[in-house]
Amino acid sequence: MTPIEVQGLRKAYRGRVAVDGIDLAVPAGEVFALLGPNGAGKTTTIEILEGHRRRDAGTVAVLGEDPGTAGRRWRARIGIVLQGAADAAELTVRETVRHFAGFYPAPRDPDEVIAAVGLTGQAGARIRTLSGGQRRRVDVALGVVGGPELVFLDEPTTGFDPEARRRFWELIRSLAANGTTILLTTHYLDEAEALAARLAVIANGRIVASGTPATIGGRDHAQATVSWRDATGAREVRTDEPVRFVGQLPADAADVRVTRPTLEDIYLGLIA
Repeated sequence: MTPIEVQGLRKAYRGRVAVDGIDLAVPAGEVFALLGPNGAGKTTTIEILEGHRRRDAGTVAVLGEDPGTAGRRWRARIGIVLQGAADAAELTVRETVRHFAGFYPAPRDPDEVIAAVGLTGQAGARIRTLSGGQRRRVDVALGVVGGPELVFLDEPTTGFDPEARRRFWELIRSLAANGTTILLTTHYLDEAEALAARLAVIANGRIVASGTPATIGGRDHAQATVSWRDATGAREVRTDEPVRFVGQLPADAADVRVTRPTLEDIYLGLIA
């Protein structure tokens, strides 16, 4: 079973099209990133997949069921980590995770989940005393304590410092390594490149490109830029054969560099 299968998904609000015929497939155990600017249709798409919003047209199967009609048993199989989550500030981390575990028929052990998100040392601390990064880890713990097969992560590292982001990436990789399928939305392109096996870019309600971080939008075939310095000053040339071009540079060429388009370069071109 493919955890997420979408064909011809459409949704409009008062005549304004938000999602305009999206096709999407996410294999089991994969981290898949959905990228796009604000207003592109990401949130609407995710909410439909989560069963929180009804679609106008198209077919959607999430873990083999239509999220628009699926019941509690299906909901126990998914985990959702929202961009901003309210919490019971006076409860401890352990109390909060144990409380949420009680909502599921076969939850993971709360203490194991707390350890998995790196909060064993803060298990007895009240939520209000935690740092922003630690609170985000609590959000993830609540999203996975039910033992979900599929997790939706919406902008998971917004507001994180660089060190906290790297630690969070390790957590996401460990979840995927254990077979959890993850659908990630993020504005951080380095995050998408570091975590996602595949990604798609949505703009104006449509998927404009999809592929791996290395190939999306023809990135693997894009021209390279060769820059160097010689007696005349700084020079720069774009070429399809950078290795050959560098080999033909004169002996006095200095500071030779070869660069290819970054994922950000490709992304900005796709949404322009």
